[in-house]
Amino acid sequence: MTPAATDDPQGLTRVPVALAERSYDILIGSGLVRGAGATLAERFPGRAVAIVTDAHVGEIHGPALEAGLSAAGIRHHRITVAPGEATKRFAVLEEVVDQILAHRLERGDIVLALGGGVVGDLAGFAAAIVRRGMGFVQMPTSLLAQVDSSVGGKTGINSRHGKNLIGAFYQPGLVLADTDVLDTLSTREFRAGYAEVAKYGLIDDPGFFGWLEANWRGVFQGGRDRVHAIATSCRAKAAVVARDETETGDRALLNLGHTFGHALEAATGYDGARLVHGEGVAIGMCQAFRFSAQLGLCSPVDAARMANHLKAVGLPTELSEIPGGVGDVDRLMAAIGQDKKVARGKLTFILARGIGESFIARDVDPAAVRAFLAEELARG
Repeated sequence: MTPAATDDPQGLTRVPVALAERSYDILIGSGLVRGAGATLAERFPGRAVAIVTDAHVGEIHGPALEAGLSAAGIRHHRITVAPGEATKRFAVLEEVVDQILAHRLERGDIVLALGGGVVGDLAGFAAAIVRRGMGFVQMPTSLLAQVDSSVGGKTGINSRHGKNLIGAFYQPGLVLADTDVLDTLSTREFRAGYAEVAKYGLIDDPGFFGWLEANWRGVFQGGRDRVHAIATSCRAKAAVVARDETETGDRALLNLGHTFGHALEAATGYDGARLVHGEGVAIGMCQAFRFSAQLGLCSPVDAARMANHLKAVGLPTELSEIPGGVGDVDRLMAAIGQDKKVARGKLTFILARGIGESFIARDVDPAAVRAFLAEELARG
């Protein structure tokens, strides 16, 4: 059963993630950054906090967060890393871990991730390994992180062999999704996050996808439509995580578009100026639907419909829209071969029979993928 989103007395929307003794809440609403000190003092009394953030986010939101922590009497230390996907690597992880230990944070204390998906993945992995597991709180500041990466416990860093290949499943004790901070995002960043919102409709909720087609401008503008989109996305992910925490079953559906998308990110060298994660997912989802249509699984009408919606929002839908290109078929196939869903050398993709009818396709023929990618490269 999908967890309900409930409103608490502070006007926040609460989405529970049901994982027995490791259950936690996602709180969605206004003022959560400045009110975090009071929230943490109530839920985790007596804990010190290591704030992991990047230089950009820390400058904008760090002062309000730290003022609230100080007012609540919470000892805290800020650890600042560089923005961007290149931060998710061993050298930066070592630096973060060293600072947590140098400031004498104990096992019961909290690592708080203030930032987008990069910071959340990095800080979460640090929390998982320091002192064999510290407390962990996610405070996602991007739309993408609020609806996807902050929920479900996936943490990790990248390798030269591929994205997110080194990490751990490590659940937070709380997620604080402050909708106010999204107003500080660039249009490009917000659009990139919207790709993950649309994903939930494309996986198994055609009604939500239809609602997005009619109301996406309201999501971008803010207010009730934005909260509804975030809460619906979080409810969907929470339900999947509760059923399949470590991705041995249908949690893999959340990777719709990601096998192609991660290959595109690798092909661009994780250069955020050329392609950010959500843009890769947008193109990847379009490719998953076009590939499904080519295989006779999905109507070309549905493939065109979903691509037209993403295009209307302003997201890229074609390889030709990636500055500098992505190389040749061999380069893309090599990246796909390193995908985490590869099992005993067999390719696994999330494909679709229609809008809201995605499924896990195992042992996909590499020759079919290669031929499809050759056509995709020729489209531009």
